[in-house]
Amino acid sequence: MRHLFTSEAVTEGHPDKIADQISDAILDDVLANDKEGRVACETLCTTGMVLVAGEITTTHYVDVQKIVRQTVTNIGYTRGKFGFDADNLAVLCAIDPQSPDIAMGVDETSDHEQGAGDQGIMFGYATDETKEYMPLAITLAQKLAYRLSEVRKEKIVKHLRPDGKTQVTVEYDEFDNITRIDTILISSQHDPDIDLDLLKEEVRKEVVDKVVPANLIDDETKFYFNPTGRFVLGGPAADSGLTGRKIIVDTYGGAASHGGGAFSGKDPSKVDRSASYMARYIAKNIVASGICKKCQVQLAYGIGIAKPISVNVNTFNTGKVKDEIIADAVINNFNLTPKAIIETLDLKRPIYKKTACYGHFGRDDKDFTWERLDKVEVFKSLLK
Repeated sequence: MRHLFTSEAVTEGHPDKIADQISDAILDDVLANDKEGRVACETLCTTGMVLVAGEITTTHYVDVQKIVRQTVTNIGYTRGKFGFDADNLAVLCAIDPQSPDIAMGVDETSDHEQGAGDQGIMFGYATDETKEYMPLAITLAQKLAYRLSEVRKEKIVKHLRPDGKTQVTVEYDEFDNITRIDTILISSQHDPDIDLDLLKEEVRKEVVDKVVPANLIDDETKFYFNPTGRFVLGGPAADSGLTGRKIIVDTYGGAASHGGGAFSGKDPSKVDRSASYMARYIAKNIVASGICKKCQVQLAYGIGIAKPISVNVNTFNTGKVKDEIIADAVINNFNLTPKAIIETLDLKRPIYKKTACYGHFGRDDKDFTWERLDKVEVFKSLLK
């Protein structure tokens, strides 16, 4: 029996993604000047206003006003008629230092190893269905969203505005092999006085046809562009944006479990972020070794406790080796304390703003150290 699976993505001009980018831009500014800075930064965007709140402890002066306006400018909200204009925003700031009770569990001392910044469960996932070791639906949805912003900024397709969403439905056969693309949906904000049919043709030619492999599209593939017929009012003027509200977009498009913790605005002492990156790193190397077709790794932590409380590996009955044997190999070959994760993946760097759009995983970027395939031999050895 065939079955369908769908994932969505959003452009950098989506309200929630504006918030994510601002939070991560603030984090980058702190880490660029103070590697030991602690950041847990939330952003709210709405018509004509940005509110930045949370906890930041750093020796560096953070110019929140400048960072917010520069980030919004780079996204493309530079005109008053968009309802959200970088030069005319009210930027409000409500920042406090990190709680000393949390710091006591996280700070490393002579008699206390650096512990997790909070309790929680984190998941990493990988599959061999794409070269990125990511599910095809989220991979294509993210690439479509990126291309949609690219053609807007480079004026390849005119009359587009920053807000946008994409959605891809992939068809699989009974053996979980990809057979075709069933549906592609793209919604993009646009200028009011345009020919929508012409815009649809241009988006199909310059976005879809440049991203989606032609052999996966057939005569029955459904393509929808702005299905309501109009998308003029967008961005924070149409819908408020909030940091951390696109956690499935950020990860595996719903193909894998999610622990619930968002990434953006959090420094790597927060295992919500760093342990999720580590779990992806492990899962990707497991699948790349050839011992399974897909793999999910769960790491669980307690606040102030250095080592994970549990490690779970699930290969969804695709493994050539028992899951518990793979889990033992993970425990024996990876140091999963917060300090070790930060050192292994070199996470105290200003690399986070670019993670805030188009997915944290499956990206070809040297700064995304959790995408390395340098532990494959660890898992290949399990087959001997």
